Amino acid sequence: MKKILFYTLWCAIFTFSACSLFTLDNYEEPAETLQGVVVDAATGDPVLTDQSSEGIRVRLTELSWTGVETPTPNPDFFCRPDGTFRNTKLFKGTYHIQIDGPFIPLIREDDRGVPLADESQTMEISGVTDVRFEVQPFLKVEWAGEPTVSNGKITAQVRVTRAVSEADFRAKIEPMGGYSSAFLNVTDIQLFVSYSSSVGLRARDERWSNEIKYAGSAFNSLLGETITIQSSGTIPSGRTVFIRAAARINYDTPAGSGTKRYNYNTPLEMIIP
Repeated sequence: MKKILFYTLWCAIFTFSACSLFTLDNYEEPAETLQGVVVDAATGDPVLTDQSSEGIRVRLTELSWTGVETPTPNPDFFCRPDGTFRNTKLFKGTYHIQIDGPFIPLIREDDRGVPLADESQTMEISGVTDVRFEVQPFLKVEWAGEPTVSNGKITAQVRVTRAVSEADFRAKIEPMGGYSSAFLNVTDIQLFVSYSSSVGLRARDERWSNEIKYAGSAFNSLLGETITIQSSGTIPSGRTVFIRAAARINYDTPAGSGTKRYNYNTPLEMIIP
């Protein structure tokens, strides 16, 4: 009798499990779109970036779910090199939108966790939703003249200036705690070379890219000056490559993350004769 009861219960459990295995997922696929742009608040120019984890990170947290005290953020994604972003696989709902990049943090707290500022955005995402973030980039990187090519080497001239004043940087960063004047130091200038038009830190050819490093505050006297930087190695004749310059300061975004993000200039196409 016990064996019969056991087998009856086992069959019932199996039948219930089998039914649940073949239950159709009747949720609609995510099809809402969020598209946006990150611009310099002072000039309206797009904040140029690297299309990777060292670029501008976009973090969405859906707030629509009820009964969840601490919602889990969606998987992060990143801006394109031109400072725009687009995500076409979202569920309709209310989202908190936070971005982190080579600019003054939008969410700032003191060392006790007390809020100081919050310039993130919360909005309903339905259909195609547009968002615009105005930020204060750390640096402005520009070409200072047309790059030249000789014997397989590219020589470029770059100008780097502060896009946010030292006073404004300190006024917004110091209240967060642990402030150091060394945060403002420009640590390096990069000349990235690649076959890809998305040239940058992750999309670079290490044979030809080059960098100039600066210790401490050594670069301060070079702000606004023309810096000459040359590609490494010898680029073969007949090739078409893309170049881009970048620079960064000694400050993590988000604070304490260890990620020091680059500000970029526009990419240029170069034909190697």
